[in-house]
Amino acid sequence: MSTTKIMVWLIACFVYSVTAYSQDAAAIDTAKKELSKAKTAAEKVKSLDLLSRMLMNVNLQESEKYGEQLIEIAEESRDRELMVKSYLSNGIRCSYWAGTKDYTSRSLEYYNKALELAKQNKLHKYVVATLIKLAALHLSIPDKDKASAYASQASSKVSVLDNDSLKTLVSHIQGDVTMAKNAKIEALRYYLVALRLAEQLRDPKLIRESYLKLAGFYAGIEDHDRAFDFATLAFNQLSKIDEKNVPYIMITDINTLGNLYSLKKNYELAIKYYQRSVKMADSLKFSNLQVPGYVSLLNIYLMMDKPEKALEFFNSVEGEKLKTFLKNFGLVSVIEQAYAIIYTNLNKLDSAGFYFKKTAGYFSNSSNGYVKMNHYVQEAFYYKKTGENNKAIDLLQEVKSFGEKNGQLELVERSCKYLDTLYNIIGDYKTASIYNSMYHLFKDSLQKTNREKELAQVEAQDEQDRLVKAAELASEKKRQRNNIQYLAITIGIITLFLLLVIFGMLRVSATTIKMVGFFAFLMFFEFIFLIFKKNIYSITKGEPWMDLLFMIGLAAILLPLHHWLEHKVLHLLTTQNRLTTAGSFFRSWVFKKSNQVNDQ
Repeated sequence: MSTTKIMVWLIACFVYSVTAYSQDAAAIDTAKKELSKAKTAAEKVKSLDLLSRMLMNVNLQESEKYGEQLIEIAEESRDRELMVKSYLSNGIRCSYWAGTKDYTSRSLEYYNKALELAKQNKLHKYVVATLIKLAALHLSIPDKDKASAYASQASSKVSVLDNDSLKTLVSHIQGDVTMAKNAKIEALRYYLVALRLAEQLRDPKLIRESYLKLAGFYAGIEDHDRAFDFATLAFNQLSKIDEKNVPYIMITDINTLGNLYSLKKNYELAIKYYQRSVKMADSLKFSNLQVPGYVSLLNIYLMMDKPEKALEFFNSVEGEKLKTFLKNFGLVSVIEQAYAIIYTNLNKLDSAGFYFKKTAGYFSNSSNGYVKMNHYVQEAFYYKKTGENNKAIDLLQEVKSFGEKNGQLELVERSCKYLDTLYNIIGDYKTASIYNSMYHLFKDSLQKTNREKELAQVEAQDEQDRLVKAAELASEKKRQRNNIQYLAITIGIITLFLLLVIFGMLRVSATTIKMVGFFAFLMFFEFIFLIFKKNIYSITKGEPWMDLLFMIGLAAILLPLHHWLEHKVLHLLTTQNRLTTAGSFFRSWVFKKSNQVNDQ
């Protein structure tokens, strides 16, 4: 893993988890007013849930206060559903900072309380919802075995529930777990199942989440164009979501699109997206939402191997805003680590060492293994440059063990390569030879994995093509079914009109003729409306105002014609002696035929 790529995830893991729920001060004030108006326990729990989570990236102390109030009110109500909701809400709130040990532990504690309560009181949908959250949290630790176990439990329990929304979320977490295990095609199938369920529900939030999962999947197999396509589809779904936080989510989406461009190494376009996200946040007068853009700008300068540009940015006005945000949330060590990495890349080793010493203890105690190992790689890179090879070796040994345990082959391969170099430097050629062999072994494994990525791309395309063909087949069956129905309706209308004419010939009562005539003309003209409505999309493109104008124009023509034609025909059929001659002839012809048959 390159030194520059690490910063992309490292700082972002602290920031993105909270900015997804960002709101401005006005929105927080509104939420507080709603809380003051709440009368029942249910209303208070709903308001406190929203408010405590909103404040997690604005004011941690206030967030804690409202989180505690939430549990207190729910417990006092003795309503088991509200109690489960309160613990689940606090677990979600703490999971926003899952990169820190304390919040990870607290999140697990809250989730386990919610799960226990939900099981005891047979609140099955909350059992499933909590299992999903537990699986996601363990993926971030990482503990894939526990994540897989929780996802399996959620799948088993949701299978007996009539809740497609939960089934969609379960498919999402199953996809995440299998993706973490490198079972890419299985993960794709889970994500596509989730998308189909969301589409059937016509839920734009679930559809958007499914698109985001697919974007992440394709980014994972390095099909960046398709990842960008799905990320764009997810962004477009925001226009269908009627919620106050949509403008804020748009900002983080724009930043995400920039990240996808950076993965394609289209750095100039990525920078434009980052700058656009910062400007959008500024237009909303909400400085915290500028942070993801600032983080991405810092990271991309490191990815471009321009540490001097990274340092210039970090010391700029924008960089100061980023540092202020991190300081406010107790993340001074993240700032110090950023300086350490920048100075290491600038070969200013005294400055780098000063900042690495200041971070001592913080990352070692992190509950998030990825955060810890990424820091160790950076620190080992620094020790290699300073000639403190034994310290670098110790750190890389830990990184290698972690990578082997969690299937991070790139981390293992890179560690073995550095260890080979370091042991050669200190003159331990035997050990160096062992690590050289291991390096080539894992390099071959990585090449195999890369080939598997190529295979996954092909299989993913095949899976997409299969689904497209299945959708086309379903569409064709629907078209055929509709054509049969149109034909049946046409035959039915013709039959009614023939029956109407026969009634007129046979002196059937005027009331009966008028009744049959009413339904015959009603069906005929409504059928015309139906045909026009099905075919005007090519003209109006679904624009409501165009649809309305077209239907008004059509009604202006057909309604008068309907009433005039119905009146004339029914008058003709019900007027005395109009069709009696024809009717007498018809009756005599029918009875004559009948008598001839009897005589024979």
